[in-house]
Amino acid sequence: MEIQKVGVVGCGLMGSGIAQVTATAGFQVTVREVNDALLDKGFERIHSSLSKLVEKNQLSEVEKKNTLSRLKRTTNLNDLKDSDLILEAIIENPQAKKDLYRELDALCPKQTIFASNTSSISITEMAAVTKRPERLIGLHFMNPVPLMKLVEVIRTVMTDDAVFEQMVKFAERLGKEPVRTWDRVGFIVNRLLVPYLLDAVRVFEQGFGSIPDIDKSIRLGLNHPMGPFTLLDFVGLDTTLYIAEIMFEEYRESRFATPPLLKRLVTPGCNGRKSGRGFY
Repeated sequence: MEIQKVGVVGCGLMGSGIAQVTATAGFQVTVREVNDALLDKGFERIHSSLSKLVEKNQLSEVEKKNTLSRLKRTTNLNDLKDSDLILEAIIENPQAKKDLYRELDALCPKQTIFASNTSSISITEMAAVTKRPERLIGLHFMNPVPLMKLVEVIRTVMTDDAVFEQMVKFAERLGKEPVRTWDRVGFIVNRLLVPYLLDAVRVFEQGFGSIPDIDKSIRLGLNHPMGPFTLLDFVGLDTTLYIAEIMFEEYRESRFATPPLLKRLVTPGCNGRKSGRGFY
């Protein structure tokens, strides 16, 4: 089955980015959110992102106009029923995702492929609530989606081989670099990244150096584009805490245990850049 129509559920930071790159690649995209206010915010983000690409001569005005013409918005999930592929980017809540997939499974024809952008929730658990577990996989984009090249393509023990390879090719059509991996909590990127971020907090707690000096050590000593505390503020302290707790529940290894300081910051809402307060 050739993919032509794509549905995107969720128009937040990740969903709007996924919708943008999918429309830019030439697909007809319908974006669904629960209300118009969230759609307005998401589409404003898309307009801003496309305008910046035009300013940098990475996209022409014609391409921007064509991209926007391929994007439709809706608050009605039924408007996605004719999609060949539905990309889900809603809240990182297992029950919310399962409820959505039950609804989509009843709504869409059996050939529709479902793909979740989850960064930590089991793909297998989501697939198991549908009657098409062989056609539900993970497509984990990196933030910010329009700029980051990597996409983790995640299969379960039930995934159809043809569907998996089709999703690899789909990621390539979006101009991304896909990597193949299995449904293990954290996949590749977060399995390596989260222990590193948590350990940076421990290094600070243990008095090895200040937050700016630890960041500088990683930037200049390892040539990373940003230090761990800058990255934590960018990703979101609450998001990191949530992923770490899921990974600790799965693996029961001390490297995934949350440092006390991270919990003390998240509790009063110091979640990083999105809240205006974090490690910086």
